[in-house]
Amino acid sequence: MADDILVILQQEAGKVRRVALEMLSLAQQLRPGQVTAVTFGPDAESTKDVLGRYGADRMIALNQDVFAHYSSDGFAEAVRQIQNAVAATALMFPATAWGKDLAPRVAGLLQAGLASDCTEIRSESNGRLVATRPVYAGKAFATVQIDSPVQIFSIRPNIQSVKETNRSAEPFDCPIDLQALSFQSKVVEVRTQATETVELTEAEIIVSGGRGMKGPENFQLLDNLAQALGAAVGSSRPVADEGWVPHSYHIGQTGKVVSPNVYFAIGISGAIQHLAGISGSKYIVAINSDPEAPIFKAANYGIVGNLFDVVPAVTEAVHRLKAEQ
Repeated sequence: MADDILVILQQEAGKVRRVALEMLSLAQQLRPGQVTAVTFGPDAESTKDVLGRYGADRMIALNQDVFAHYSSDGFAEAVRQIQNAVAATALMFPATAWGKDLAPRVAGLLQAGLASDCTEIRSESNGRLVATRPVYAGKAFATVQIDSPVQIFSIRPNIQSVKETNRSAEPFDCPIDLQALSFQSKVVEVRTQATETVELTEAEIIVSGGRGMKGPENFQLLDNLAQALGAAVGSSRPVADEGWVPHSYHIGQTGKVVSPNVYFAIGISGAIQHLAGISGSKYIVAINSDPEAPIFKAANYGIVGNLFDVVPAVTEAVHRLKAEQ
């Protein structure tokens, strides 16, 4: 249908990430047509209730064995087949590592325009969707309208609000020609790193450290503050490159792009590549001993001081305030 939207979701063990719920809520706000959610892999059908509660009218669950592990070529062809069957005029992907890889491949197969890493989407009076996305490393925002018959968007996590509905997602059978799927690579093993903190791209508070931490052993200070705040821990690129923390901590233009409510930049100078990854933060708090550090130009609040004195004091203050509540 002309007003239908396909929302391509990532699920694991029957659980979906918050950005999936954000996309569904956004899709329901934009158009009166049906919102169809597409999920891949084992347990995909078990997400039906939660997807319906947040805006999906129907759900296509691709739970065949070939979809157990992500393959850009195979998944893209499956989405192409679904789009041909459903004939939606808009597709949404999460602007995660998974979605950033899959969305352009689908756009190529469908010969459709793509607006990536969108922070806002609105509907015009003519029914077309218009997106806002950051450009020039987050220094400016561009308004983008896609002129192709099918419009494709990837949505930055932790930007859109989530709204529950009374909908129930109806299972929708969309046969896939598995023989047409091209799996030019195969995942043979997946290793996950155990962490007690929140996923960076979905965290409401992030405590991040840079070279000013002076060594990996000092990241315990950030761990303590993050635990007190219920926050995730991140880092600048040089810290990750030097092996002080895992590369999964890396925030920036070539790392993870985050949009927390509060971002603590501790011992981070504020290179443009790092600022590009945190431009979506609602509030930035900088702690640095150099009053001329570029991070202070981007920060809403700043503390000029020795982080080894300031961070423990902030951690203690957080514990004290929580104890008083």
